[in-house]
Amino acid sequence: MTEIEIGRGKRGRRAYAFDDIAIVPSRRTRDPKEVSIAWQIDAYRFELPFLAAPMDSVVSPQTAIRIGELGGLGVLNLEGLWTRYEDPEPLLQEIAELDDASAATRRLQEIYAAPIKADLIGQRIKEVRDSGVVTAAALSPQRTAEFSKAVVDAGVDIFVIRGTTVSAEHVSGAAEPLNLKQFIYELDVPVIVGGCATYTAALHLMRTGAAGVLVGFGGGAAHTTRNVLGIQVPMATAVADVAAARRDYMDESGGRYVHVIADGGVGWSGDLPKAIACGADAVMMGSPLARATDAPGRGHHWGMEAVHEDVPRGKRMDLGAVGTTEEILLGPSHTPDGSMNLFGALRRSMATTGYSELKEFQRVEVTVSPAEHKR
Repeated sequence: MTEIEIGRGKRGRRAYAFDDIAIVPSRRTRDPKEVSIAWQIDAYRFELPFLAAPMDSVVSPQTAIRIGELGGLGVLNLEGLWTRYEDPEPLLQEIAELDDASAATRRLQEIYAAPIKADLIGQRIKEVRDSGVVTAAALSPQRTAEFSKAVVDAGVDIFVIRGTTVSAEHVSGAAEPLNLKQFIYELDVPVIVGGCATYTAALHLMRTGAAGVLVGFGGGAAHTTRNVLGIQVPMATAVADVAAARRDYMDESGGRYVHVIADGGVGWSGDLPKAIACGADAVMMGSPLARATDAPGRGHHWGMEAVHEDVPRGKRMDLGAVGTTEEILLGPSHTPDGSMNLFGALRRSMATTGYSELKEFQRVEVTVSPAEHKR
């Protein structure tokens, strides 16, 4: 791996974002109707290889159901408004109407200061489960031990442990950290955990028994982690590094396959095939779905990073609305910018390069594009 000398005392790797790479057509093309973009994790099969990010602007119980009906997986945020308030709709409307950015951050902090109610966790999961779609819900590592029993008792199918950065070796002198390996071993449902951004961190998470790992810092367009903490890893490099960890872990474990899920940097349809090309099995998306007319954020977008009481690392964004959730995922598209028919575009990208399945498409050739060609 090529390193660049930053100064006499420091060297760094060159890393690439999705905007820095492009997919290369091959000698063969294929009819898009013959392309399968289905994805299966554990016992659950999805016609669309994506998870809707557990963000209040993206997933409500109703939108989780709709996303499930369309072939994806909606992940409920169990630390959000839906588990703090019986009826969060007036607050969602208020958040959408806030004008001043600084005032929006302060008001978000106030709204999210309300306590999480364990009974609402069970109620929200039951709403989704009763519809018949696969039910997924997320907690941060800090809240997992406290509320995991309520989540499992409610009948969740897939449990997501998601944070800005999640490690298998968290060190704390103030409280007993979550033992991921023991926790996952004792759980009867598949667990997806992350984010991580390096080969070593991913390998440690895979050794905990996780069914999937999230690559990236989550929040994507809505977080300001780079500005606030100085932390960022370009997604193309991060996904490729974690895909290498998956390959080596398969050899180490005797064939156990851990799914790699790109979480962040996937804002437009062209980012989906690039994520798969770098080695991802699926993607977790927030901002594309926040643009839906039926999204709970009403065209606005924010994550839990934005409501941190001490160090907010995100902001409420006004993305506007482009179409329904179905149009954004499956079309038809009425815009040429990649904001609609995301999976129609993925299918066509695979057909244009001659691949019929996602696993095969991970082998597609890519090039590094000059910086001036970035979006």
